[in-house]
Amino acid sequence: MRVDLFDFALPPEAIALRPASPRDSARLLSVGGNGALKDYRISDLPGLLRAGDILVFNDTRVIPAQLEGTRGNARIGAMLHKRVDLRRWQVFVRNGKRLKQGDVISFPAEVSAAAETLHPDGSWTLHFAGEEPVEVLLERAGRMPLPPYIAGKRPADAADRADYQTMFARADGAVAAPTAALHFTPELMAALSEAGIRHEFLTLHVGAGTFLPVKVEDTADHAMHAEWGSITPKAAARLNTARQAGARIIAVGTTSLRLLESAADAHGRIEAFAGDTAIFITPGYRFRAIDGLMTNFHLPKSTLFMLVSALMGREVMHSAYAHAITAGYRFYSYGDASLLLP
Repeated sequence: MRVDLFDFALPPEAIALRPASPRDSARLLSVGGNGALKDYRISDLPGLLRAGDILVFNDTRVIPAQLEGTRGNARIGAMLHKRVDLRRWQVFVRNGKRLKQGDVISFPAEVSAAAETLHPDGSWTLHFAGEEPVEVLLERAGRMPLPPYIAGKRPADAADRADYQTMFARADGAVAAPTAALHFTPELMAALSEAGIRHEFLTLHVGAGTFLPVKVEDTADHAMHAEWGSITPKAAARLNTARQAGARIIAVGTTSLRLLESAADAHGRIEAFAGDTAIFITPGYRFRAIDGLMTNFHLPKSTLFMLVSALMGREVMHSAYAHAITAGYRFYSYGDASLLLP
């Protein structure tokens, strides 16, 4: 499909630079399968779902994956993308043309890494020196990797260490937050439980590829970056049992949705999963594992707007986004959310 079919005019001021406080006070746009639109707050969610529904959260934890360093006199920026092994990470490099194999980049707090392998997409594999886990080094030398649409307007600060982390964050490895889950609070989880709405967890370590724009003219020519994820056998079994009993599986965030769909067989049965996924969902895709999605508002011509268009229909989503823009909804990672029930 043509990428320009997923374009729309988004005013720059619609991109949220800070989250709502409290988190569950953010706005929520309900989008029905017939295109019906209704305005709510996140705190209204328990009344919008059915008893027995299961929300599936991503429990990945964002690491301080943005590094600024030097190689000689050249300034080098590194955004970690995906772990290769204990000491190696694939990274997207700013000013990468100044690097060659074997060069050592010096970062703050006596952290350093050698440029090991240049990949066809321009990323590098960096080998971090020392014996401490790379995550420990990042806590000393890195900063939270805010999306470029926020970082271009303000630097990351101490507040982002908490704001850009969900209440479920447990498994270190993401370089971007599963942002739909940022809206959840202990109070909201208690209200959902009281309403008979259950939840499950999976892990998908969101990579920096989620920030990359689609640069091709046709979706068939776009290559997704792989991300590592896992669904335990027990979680898969509980989801399958619940769905067989008539429960709806509602993915909280596109990361949860993409991993559930990657793990589902042709009949919609969710299998245990541990490995990489590079699934790219566009209109025409037949959803197998999920019955709905809660997600933030995405950018024009992004793979995520293509995904929600695949779920609800492109015209429905263009109409929903036009309403959101007119009504002053806030977009992207720190913005408001939508509840999509086809």
